[in-house]
Amino acid sequence: MITSLLALKQSQSQTFTENGKRIPVTVVLAGPNWVTTLTDTPDHKTIQLGFGTIKNLSKPEIGHIKKAGLDKKLRFLRNFTVEDLEGLTLGGHVKVEQVFAPGDVIRVQGTSKGKGFAGVVKRHHFRGGPRTHGQSDRERAPGSIGQTTTPGRVYKGKRMAGRMGSDTITVRNLTVVAVDPTAQTLTIKGLVPGAKNGLLVVSKEPKHPVKKE
Repeated sequence: MITSLLALKQSQSQTFTENGKRIPVTVVLAGPNWVTTLTDTPDHKTIQLGFGTIKNLSKPEIGHIKKAGLDKKLRFLRNFTVEDLEGLTLGGHVKVEQVFAPGDVIRVQGTSKGKGFAGVVKRHHFRGGPRTHGQSDRERAPGSIGQTTTPGRVYKGKRMAGRMGSDTITVRNLTVVAVDPTAQTLTIKGLVPGAKNGLLVVSKEPKHPVKKE
């Protein structure tokens, strides 16, 4: 059965547990996901899910979705590997309550907010240099970045100024607090990456077998 769904981040809020403890939560819209492709081979089984709507699509994308018997303009298409295709039909849909339930341990993958070009103080939390002794312009400077004649170059991956954010981030071991079948939303304990209405991939955490002593 499928263990992942596409979702959109809706809002961040807070709620209270049964014993009165306040916890941060994120509400995500996670359904319905539409089945656009089913692949069943001896080596692997995959499913492609479509989610969200968009005003304009290219003709190849429209034709691809029509092959599944859908007339929707789906914004996002993603492929997932599954163990079996039981209960899945081409052109059908998967609702959030079919995959997740309160108490499930999940992981959420998304794209972090883009910050643009940033210096080393903001990007890597550098302290900067002293302002005394005539160094009036060294407060946010990175300092020396290279070596002498050995090796005579700057190492690849050196922490320097550059583009910050817009990275693929996965937050693991989150818990489903509530499932709303009517609104097709998930309430997740904790915060997830990305901006409002950003695409998320919500997946169940795999259960690792317990090692016997």
